Amino acid sequence: MVHEPDNKDQRSFYDAAYGTAGFGAQRLFPNEELCRFMGRNFFPVAQETRGTVKILETGCGSGANLWMIAKQGFDAYGIDLSAEGIALCKAMLDHYETKATLNVGDMTQTGYAADYFDAVVDVFSSNCLTRNDGAHFLAEVARILKPGGKFFSYFPSKSSDTWTKPNHPDPDFKQRLDEDTLNGLHRIDGPFQGNNYAFRFLDPDGYDAMLEAAGLKTTHCELSGRTYRGREEYFEFLVIEASKP
Repeated sequence: MVHEPDNKDQRSFYDAAYGTAGFGAQRLFPNEELCRFMGRNFFPVAQETRGTVKILETGCGSGANLWMIAKQGFDAYGIDLSAEGIALCKAMLDHYETKATLNVGDMTQTGYAADYFDAVVDVFSSNCLTRNDGAHFLAEVARILKPGGKFFSYFPSKSSDTWTKPNHPDPDFKQRLDEDTLNGLHRIDGPFQGNNYAFRFLDPDGYDAMLEAAGLKTTHCELSGRTYRGREEYFEFLVIEASKP
């Protein structure tokens, strides 16, 4: 049976955001931790052979990360559920005079062949999936990675105040969709408030267990956090690297 994720809210949110704000809906430059991942694993690859290295970004949005991967000479691919985001991503790639293979689609069923990619990268994207859909996503990552392939994820941590503080003032509101997933971000003074779709958080042990269940092995796990509102609010990310045996 084909898995059908519930991502209608996410698609509507991002189509509206990209359609209204354009490139203003997302940053324009690559995630710093992704750059470190690329530096550890792929920037040492000789320029003349980088075109044989296939790298997929899931949830590529308007291309803030993907243009860097493509510009560095790798065989770049991007998938996103938002057609508006993919249109912006193409424009971003054109601006930097580079190219990538782009698809509007679902990251839990990418349509690519097994053992196809050297790396799959996920920057603040698969957190939009519930726990069950997230497990399907990691299984798909394991399927499409080559043996020895790398997976990178920049993912919200349960040490964030957004996870630990009350999320909605109405006591009758369904706060969580499952043990890891908030039912949207509703607290007025919280970061990313207004992202009213499934918004998932994990801790290092929880992410490691999900990776292991999918057949992937954690090779790198760090924490990256920052404060907001004069240091009153803390938000933290897990920086995960895993490999396929």
